[in-house]
Amino acid sequence: MLSRVANSIYWMNRYVERAENYARLISVDLNLAMDLPPGTTELQWRPLIVTTGDESQFLERYGEFTKKNVIQFMAFDQEHPNSIYSCLLQARENARTVREVISSELWRQINEMYLSVRHLVKDKNLNQHSLMQFCWDVRLGSQLFSGIMDATFSHTESYHFGNMGRFIERAEKTDRILDMKYYYLLPNVDYVGTPLDLLQWSALLKSASAFEMYRQRFGKLDILNIIRFLVLDRDFPRAMRYALMQSEQSMRAIVKSEMFSFKTIAEKEIGKLRSELDYMEVNEILKFGLHEYLDQFQTKLNRLDAAISETFFTHTAVEQNSKAVFLSPREVKELQ
Repeated sequence: MLSRVANSIYWMNRYVERAENYARLISVDLNLAMDLPPGTTELQWRPLIVTTGDESQFLERYGEFTKKNVIQFMAFDQEHPNSIYSCLLQARENARTVREVISSELWRQINEMYLSVRHLVKDKNLNQHSLMQFCWDVRLGSQLFSGIMDATFSHTESYHFGNMGRFIERAEKTDRILDMKYYYLLPNVDYVGTPLDLLQWSALLKSASAFEMYRQRFGKLDILNIIRFLVLDRDFPRAMRYALMQSEQSMRAIVKSEMFSFKTIAEKEIGKLRSELDYMEVNEILKFGLHEYLDQFQTKLNRLDAAISETFFTHTAVEQNSKAVFLSPREVKELQ
């Protein structure tokens, strides 16, 4: 399998998953807007920008953390590489480069998602209902994309590269969604334990489509159980541990290696991170500091992403891993 094809399928899935998660973040704040106390505009919208790591870029271009500015930046900004529009554009471009590999149904779905957002880019009059519908459409489109890929794409190496990208992106965004709670409470810790505090935790569960599954498992809202569910659960599809388990399974399917061994640096990094969550306890996370733990997890995910690129996608990696991983000698020669 050609390295560029693997790279395109990997990033196509990451960008679609990223667009979905940005839509989730926006919809959470749109819902919270109806319940937060007056005069808390910055408290409400600033966390979205801070947790995505784009605060300096946002301040340089927009300045003020208003609802209009934040939504424009995160959803429709053509110059912001991580806006929903830009993510779907880049996902579509990656799909176009591997058009001969993916199914026609998958191409049609990603194309329709991109076109549906493109016509809204210049619409300055979107109301609350329209924005909520937009976020829902992006989320539903992403889930349909995943279902079409699962149903129409042979579960070979190509599929596993896409699956690995989707779940690594999901682990990262669940981490950021959970870390957003830290920034909600940062200005005033007096909110801890109040109805407003529980309202925000409830909203975060809903942003990960985790509210109903959480209630089935634990019943009442409890901070320790919420963290346990979103970070350490091995059965819920948007939990960080589950996402890493799925990513590791796909990586091992690509490399054809057994558990408890590794052939590449990428396998080593993902194995270390997954095993850390296997043996982690909620009390240990809180003792370390929730924000500090989640920030450290982000750093480790970045290291994992770099290892995946080095192992599978770079020219040097192609030569080093052709026999152990997935490239035939003929394909190596084509890339030289």
